[in-house]
Amino acid sequence: MILVTGGAGFIGANFILDWLAEEGEPVLNLDKLTYAGNRENLAGVADDPRYRFVHGDIGDAELVAGLLARHRPRAVINFAAESHVDRSIHGPAAFIETNVAGTSRLLEVVRDYWGGLPLTPGPSPVGRGEFRFLHISTDEVYGSLAPAEPPFTENHPYQPNSPYSASKAASDHLVRAWHHTYGLPVLTTNCSNNYGPYQFPEKLIPLVIHNALAGQPLPIYGDGLQVRDWLYVGDHCRAIRRVLQAGRVGEVYNVGGHNELTNLQVVEAICALLDELRPRADGRSYSAQMTHVPDRPGHDRRYAIDAGKIERELGWKPAESFATGIRKTVQWYLDHQGWVDNVTSGAYREWVDRNYQERA
Repeated sequence: MILVTGGAGFIGANFILDWLAEEGEPVLNLDKLTYAGNRENLAGVADDPRYRFVHGDIGDAELVAGLLARHRPRAVINFAAESHVDRSIHGPAAFIETNVAGTSRLLEVVRDYWGGLPLTPGPSPVGRGEFRFLHISTDEVYGSLAPAEPPFTENHPYQPNSPYSASKAASDHLVRAWHHTYGLPVLTTNCSNNYGPYQFPEKLIPLVIHNALAGQPLPIYGDGLQVRDWLYVGDHCRAIRRVLQAGRVGEVYNVGGHNELTNLQVVEAICALLDELRPRADGRSYSAQMTHVPDRPGHDRRYAIDAGKIERELGWKPAESFATGIRKTVQWYLDHQGWVDNVTSGAYREWVDRNYQERA
């Protein structure tokens, strides 16, 4: 079996659903269930005998050690993280606690577990040589690119510019250090901006869909010309499975979608799809709701991923273009309004008011 941390969040939940559908191997999901963790994301497998959920924190060493001892996973895949830049600006301490301190505690417990495994599987379901710790990270650790600069490779220097990206950079360095110092068999992936089903509507794409349907302004930071590489979450899940299967121990793999777009282009694409799939009653385009607001502090101008390494070594390429992926995404949110209603609670509305009304 495998242990997934943070599996009730957006990418983690998509990964578990993809894993059970494609691999069939049992999954133990450890999640703290913060605001963005939602067990409803995994309602479709809640009764599956191959799936088990445990409510807990990666920083709880006693809990994690007990889970490892009882379930003997062959791999730990670490999605657990605070992950929203705007929230990190308002409250960086939670990001340092989870992403830095939590990751360090998790690594120590996993190191103890790995060190106690037999050298070869034998009668044990997993041996030390087969075990892997796969750490999921972000392209934001690399900083910001100028318009003409080549995309980030795995050798690009770390230059994080927000409390979020700094905390993820620290976690990446810890993972690297535990490999080089202790020999822990680690793998790291750094992905570009994910989008798709079950994404909490604080991020750009689900926020725009939600606000558009609610008749609310579609907030665009600054001039809206910040560039991101967009990766459909299903493609990301395939990449993670492939890295776990065949990635070289100690290596980093960048995962990107080959879809560099400005935030303005993304919002315009969503508006055009909603105009087609769910037209406004007054016949106007949803683009009429677009509203520019003051930019956030330290906003990185451009991210872009060079995914050549994972393509060359592991044969992975994204299957979705942005056009196909964003259509699937918009349709999913239209078809799952109940899910959106459940996650956009009073706490969510308070956060939106805090982050966006101050910019009005």
